[in-house]
Amino acid sequence: MKRIRLTVAYDGTNYCGWQLQPNGITIEEVLNRALSELLKEEIQVVGASRTDSGVHAMGNIAVFDTESRIPPEKICFALNQRLPEDIRIQLSEEMPMDFHPRYCDSVKTYEYRILNRRFQIPTERLYSYFYHYKLDEKKMREATSYLIGRHDFASFCGAGAQVKSTVRTIRSVEVERFGDMVTIRISGEGFLYNMVRIIAGTLIEIGNGQYPPERMQEILDARDREWAGPTAPAKGLTLLGIQYE
Repeated sequence: MKRIRLTVAYDGTNYCGWQLQPNGITIEEVLNRALSELLKEEIQVVGASRTDSGVHAMGNIAVFDTESRIPPEKICFALNQRLPEDIRIQLSEEMPMDFHPRYCDSVKTYEYRILNRRFQIPTERLYSYFYHYKLDEKKMREATSYLIGRHDFASFCGAGAQVKSTVRTIRSVEVERFGDMVTIRISGEGFLYNMVRIIAGTLIEIGNGQYPPERMQEILDARDREWAGPTAPAKGLTLLGIQYE
């Protein structure tokens, strides 16, 4: 028996998220089926980040155990031949049997993309949030300074989350503008349900002048979801990668 780690990239547009669902196809379901067919044994992957419906990934992590004699580094090539074009394995490698993608210390990096211009660009419609009111990325950047460090992020936790604690550590937040595209890149040791999308929605409200940057500290102190901005649409969010420490 050996444990294999996969680095998985996918376009989340046509999937009901990562985790198995009774009412729609998911990334996990597709991987389980393709791996089971390839390896001729029942395979169930365990994912590091259970991304929501419509969220994309460049480097989500999944592991599975197998008796297969296929060299670990070759599994990605064989598996990609059995996967749809919107899911691709970037790397397959053997890991120690005690490695767990969710319980080992790691830093996750997400990016949220906002197309900020007068009219939508059709080729960007599935991979960014179109917002036509002018955003001030400098004010958005100033507001992110309040998020860095270890805080209670209860105000940025989506309804229905089942967690023992809403305290999380954010390592870095960067806001940049590249022409009409505003990107929010955030790295942390763990995120609450919808946390990055709620942060993005709050930064948009600050960027459009609805609130000053100092509002971010008030929202943190409130520990109340109603104080924060709306949950930004899933399609603008991409999990860039996960670094294990």
